[in-house]
Amino acid sequence: MRGAFDEFKQFLLRGNVVDLAVAVVIGAAFGTVVTAFVDNLVMPLIALLGGEPDFTSIGFTISDTYFGVGAFLTALVSFAIIAAVIFFFVVKPMNLLTERMAKAPTPDPTTWKCLYCYSEVTIGATRCPHCTSEIPATPPPAEVAAPA
Repeated sequence: MRGAFDEFKQFLLRGNVVDLAVAVVIGAAFGTVVTAFVDNLVMPLIALLGGEPDFTSIGFTISDTYFGVGAFLTALVSFAIIAAVIFFFVVKPMNLLTERMAKAPTPDPTTWKCLYCYSEVTIGATRCPHCTSEIPATPPPAEVAAPA
């Protein structure tokens, strides 16, 4: 039984589980902020433009059973608005920020170290300008070319 407890403790303390727990808590808090934004700022703007954005009164009855189509439509419109707000105010800015922060790929090297004197030699040279040793036309792997 002790081994199972230790495995469970190791599972809980693993980095992925802690990261996931933090993400869920932050996601829930962020969901509250987005919902408040939509309910208190976006929906009133829609009400100004097109009337009341609450469709809960729309529905019909068949055999004494009420089908609240309006509640579904209200939830669908709220979902679409929340998705648009998240996309335009979170995803797009984060993509732009990530794109700006991305570094250009490092250019190919133009020099390498001489295998004999470890001086800088232009790639393609056949002799080292410092020690005049003959060198191969192609550079050796980095771990061979660098001094130990």
